[in-house]
Amino acid sequence: MSEVEVQASATPVGKGKKGEKKTSKHAKPTHPPTSDMVNMAIKGLKERSGSSLQAIKKYIAANYKVDPEKMAPFIKKYLKSAVQSGSLVQTKGKGASGSFKLAAGGGSTQGKPKAPKPKKAATAVAAAGDIKKKKKVAAKVASSERSKTAAATAVKAKKPAGE
Repeated sequence: MSEVEVQASATPVGKGKKGEKKTSKHAKPTHPPTSDMVNMAIKGLKERSGSSLQAIKKYIAANYKVDPEKMAPFIKKYLKSAVQSGSLVQTKGKGASGSFKLAAGGGSTQGKPKAPKPKKAATAVAAAGDIKKKKKVAAKVASSERSKTAAATAVKAKKPAGE
């Protein structure tokens, strides 16, 4: 028995050649990232009230060479994170269930140049227009309050004094 123990301890276990590199057995996927597939699915479906998870999976299965059952957790994870980050809007439901639409900004805002700031003269004209609108609204409110109080005093005057 002692000979077996000596031989077992003498041979190194699990060590290979020193110059050997491990190569990954997994090939790179032929489909785009999940985020791109989901965004394209929502764009392609063009549903007014948003696209459901089931419709998104069906679109991805039809247009990309992927198994929707295997991609389901990745799709759900992306939907939740995209709603939280604001690149998608959830119109119905909670979590990964319900309907989803692309955000009004068109999804990701990276790489897009910002709109130039409006000129000061244009903002001054707009501000002046707002002030005029506010004055008109205030005048209408004041006149309607005057008519209400006048109507209330007229009702009080019509009541008989005996009551």
